Amino acid sequence: MNSKASNQRNAQPHAGPRGSTGWVRPAEFAPRSDQSRGVPASSPIPELLLRRPFSFQMAIAAGMSPAQLRGARVQRIFRGVYAAAGLELTTKVYLDAALLVMPADAVVSHTSAMTLYGLDAPRRFPRLSFSTNTAAVSRHPTIELHRRRGRLTRYEQAGLPVTGPDRTFVDCACVLSFIELVQLGDWLLHTNATTPEVLSSYAQARHLDGVRRARRALRWVRSGAESPRETLVRLMLVLARMPEPECNLDIRTAAGRFIARGDLPYPAWKVLVEYDGQQHVTDPKQRQRDRERREDLEAEGWRVIIVTARDLREPRSIPWRVFKALRDRGYTGPPPRFNDTWSRWFGHGTPI
Repeated sequence: MNSKASNQRNAQPHAGPRGSTGWVRPAEFAPRSDQSRGVPASSPIPELLLRRPFSFQMAIAAGMSPAQLRGARVQRIFRGVYAAAGLELTTKVYLDAALLVMPADAVVSHTSAMTLYGLDAPRRFPRLSFSTNTAAVSRHPTIELHRRRGRLTRYEQAGLPVTGPDRTFVDCACVLSFIELVQLGDWLLHTNATTPEVLSSYAQARHLDGVRRARRALRWVRSGAESPRETLVRLMLVLARMPEPECNLDIRTAAGRFIARGDLPYPAWKVLVEYDGQQHVTDPKQRQRDRERREDLEAEGWRVIIVTARDLREPRSIPWRVFKALRDRGYTGPPPRFNDTWSRWFGHGTPI
């Protein structure tokens, strides 16, 4: 999401309830007569302004001078919006800064809201997305302002106003791919941002842009998925006409002793599909734990299929590996089938 260079271009403030810079002056920023005049550019930034973006008016009210705003201790984010030079310009900081030039009712929405809910938006969406009920228009190339007809309900996430998780899911259905949308749905359930019942009820009851795509994606959203890559591998399997695995099931011995929490298990055939991220490769302690865990699983008769990021480069190999493991355990269903839609969503590869 971050696009630091482009986000530092000039922004055109929006006229509206917050004034020319879009800022409502909190009590702690009450004007301090003319004491800010003549403050040297090298003077320290007031403590109140060190940890988040601030507008020109906020700076002057806190005792800063225009010379300080041009000095090395300050970085400009947008026109009339600044931050301390040492503040890391994360996506959240950019969103916080942009809200200072937004209408009073603006909330973070679409893929920017997706980021605040904890799931990184695809890199092809570098713009910051907001929604408003006003007629305001963004002139800044890195800010996208959506004008909404229905009244917006404000939620709070990471300290910023945001659309609710269910509305965010439907909004993102307008721009995300099918796979990305299912990943978002799984993530919202995993983080307890919503529930399957509430998310489904919201999508069925609303008549918003994207709601039809949202309803289709909901058929594949599952409780229990704990990472976007797990969701991706699960969809690779079921959309190749393979049996659907369970999501993150506790695996125990015949005596009831806990062995492992399996990513994508097939209990009927004792086949477990696991996605191993980078930490499983780079962390020696994690590798040791993984080895001991797999030995325990194998001792109980489980066949473990490991999928890594490298395997995703040959996506068709993954359903074939799982099929062969299932077949060896008595599965009598058909082999994987890859149609044009599967290839478009997951890419091409050579079956093994």
